[in-house]
Amino acid sequence: MSSPPARRLPNILITGTPGTGKTTHAQSLHASLSAAASVEQEWTHVNVGDWVKDKGLHEGWDEEWESWIVDDDKVLDALEPLVDKGGLILDWHSSEIFPEAWLDLILVLRCDHTKLWERLEARNYPLHKIQENNESEIFGTCLSEALEAFPGEGAVVELVSEDVGDMEGNLERVEQWVARWLEERRGEGQ
Repeated sequence: MSSPPARRLPNILITGTPGTGKTTHAQSLHASLSAAASVEQEWTHVNVGDWVKDKGLHEGWDEEWESWIVDDDKVLDALEPLVDKGGLILDWHSSEIFPEAWLDLILVLRCDHTKLWERLEARNYPLHKIQENNESEIFGTCLSEALEAFPGEGAVVELVSEDVGDMEGNLERVEQWVARWLEERRGEGQ
């Protein structure tokens, strides 16, 4: 069996505790990279949580946690054609279900836990859900999971996401990373 063709664009996962700014970062990054892309470079943003709900990639609703019970296999099957194409910006609170070969860059957004608490309260999360997510952020759960799932040097990058200035700096940093990734692939003749 031959190996799949090399991707023309990298695949990026933006992960972190709920409320750290994943979707805002992903939407802004998608807009920025799409505006700068050439015709043969198409970027796609997928909010995995929305896909789970909209495409029925779940096993039902969890009343206690007010969230869908995700079917990891269904999620991976739905995403696979997009991953193979490249130019995918995934946005989800979890990283460990994704095969290491699928992703080129994993961004873990971090936020001060008091700001996170306020953001989750503004979303009307129940208290037990705010507490669990706040503890997850304090203990760096999403970062630990990403580092364990993607042990390659430089694959996981921790970014602060507390205000608009942080986001702008983060986006600039990722845009530079993408430019280097593309330049390296051109140098390799891909």
